[in-house]
Amino acid sequence: QVQLVESGGGLVQPGGSLRLSCAASGSTFRIYDMGWYRQAPGKQRELVATITRGGSANYADSVKGRFTISRDNAKNTVYLQMNSLKPEDTTVYYCNLHTTTKDYWGQGTQVTVSS
Repeated sequence: QVQLVESGGGLVQPGGSLRLSCAASGSTFRIYDMGWYRQAPGKQRELVATITRGGSANYADSVKGRFTISRDNAKNTVYLQMNSLKPEDTTVYYCNLHTTTKDYWGQGTQVTVSS
């Protein structure tokens, strides 16, 4: 059973930066695609960024040039570096591990961008 634990959320001023981390249990982390999603209250969960097992990244247009996803397979961890944060980035961020049969989700971490 895969467990994902996110950390790194918090309160930051507009223009600031945060780095989210997601630690995954299990020894086969390196063979799976990973991603970050976010969901505001009353809205559908939306893709922020994904990274394949080979390290290829994909981003939502709204975060391109500001966010960077990366992974450290030795630490079973995926990261989301968020720069130039805007108030509209405020919401809960979820880590995802994608397999062909199931998607696993973390518990979510709150990011609040406010002055």
